[in-house]
Amino acid sequence: MEKLIVRQSEALHGTVRISGAKNAVLPILAACLLTEEPCTITNVPALTDVMEMAELLEEFGAETSYDGLTETMRICSETLSNQQAAEKNACAMRASFLAAGPLLTRCHQAALPLPGGCPIGSRPVDLHLKGFSIMGAVHKLEHGVVELSAKNGLRGKRVYLDFPSVGATENIMMAATLAKGTTTIENAAAEPEICDLADFLRKMGAEITGDGTDTIVIQGQKRLHGATHNVISDRIEAGTFMTAAAITGGDILLEQVRQEHLTPVIAKLTECNAKTEVTSSGLRVYRKGRLRPIQLKTMPYPGFPTDMQALFMSLAAVTKGTSVITETVFENRFMHAAELQRMGADIKIDSRSAIIEGVDSLTGTSVRATDLRAGAALILSALAARGETEISDIYHIERGYDRIEEKLRALGADIQRSKDS
Repeated sequence: MEKLIVRQSEALHGTVRISGAKNAVLPILAACLLTEEPCTITNVPALTDVMEMAELLEEFGAETSYDGLTETMRICSETLSNQQAAEKNACAMRASFLAAGPLLTRCHQAALPLPGGCPIGSRPVDLHLKGFSIMGAVHKLEHGVVELSAKNGLRGKRVYLDFPSVGATENIMMAATLAKGTTTIENAAAEPEICDLADFLRKMGAEITGDGTDTIVIQGQKRLHGATHNVISDRIEAGTFMTAAAITGGDILLEQVRQEHLTPVIAKLTECNAKTEVTSSGLRVYRKGRLRPIQLKTMPYPGFPTDMQALFMSLAAVTKGTSVITETVFENRFMHAAELQRMGADIKIDSRSAIIEGVDSLTGTSVRATDLRAGAALILSALAARGETEISDIYHIERGYDRIEEKLRALGADIQRSKDS
């Protein structure tokens, strides 16, 4: 096991290139199962989740290759000899269940273990299964494995989601591309990653309208073809470095970002007294004055993203005054609060709200990354804390950040990777 050693850093300065979006590339890789023809995906970050998804596709019979220098992955799913996933890869990440829709609609059957991932709350697949059932599939759950079957193929139907689930929207949308007739997804998720998946599917020959709104319409096709696609930049990684500039009083230029995907983060950073500026080279984020306390509530897009909540808690912990953060998406996403308290943060949890009284400074100590975004939040807190902080269980961080310590060091951070003793 490895850990990160982080020491208090001066204000971070410089330029950082934002990688491709984890939450966009994973469903896009799953969508490659929809066609017999080769697909080429570019701007693919070298994340553990990405490599595990590639292994999962190979289990089904697909051929994959990854070029780290060009960040390009090639997938050919000409022959799908297996429609059942082994427990190892499927249980390692939530996105593994995104293979269900493509397998079910192309092969008329699929079997996947209930997915794993970060322990941030209940994320059942019932909405996925509801959509498949409406479209004509049957399913059963035995020994933790969901078995799906649609012997006569899927049929386009009206599917209303009780909650705008990103994963369910993506899975049903992919399944609908080869279904007979028209599928309408109501109360659909509208995240940028949904739109990126829809763009890729359209390049494959799918007919999709309404992505980015709460109603998506998919006209089923007889077959899809191969395509080449460049993945959008990661808005959460971008938000992480934006928050790093704010917490250290730095000045960072972010390259390869989509400003329109960052509107809620920019708004809340502005309330905190951080400045943002669009330049010809990218998005500049800097802070020169004192931080101000905030109130925020996580919501489905275009609301404030739940994936940024932990990072803003780190920011609030060193901001004079009282900040209130309310989590509405996941019920168990305050586990990082206890780790921040070990560093001296004054945080009280009241149901789904966290009340943070800013302290003058945090103190470095040994902490544990409880999930992906919590790990990133601990890094930011450590940059602003007196002394040295040891962060363990960093495999969580590697699921969603490509070379984060290298990028931070290039900005002036004092951060090193070390073997756990």
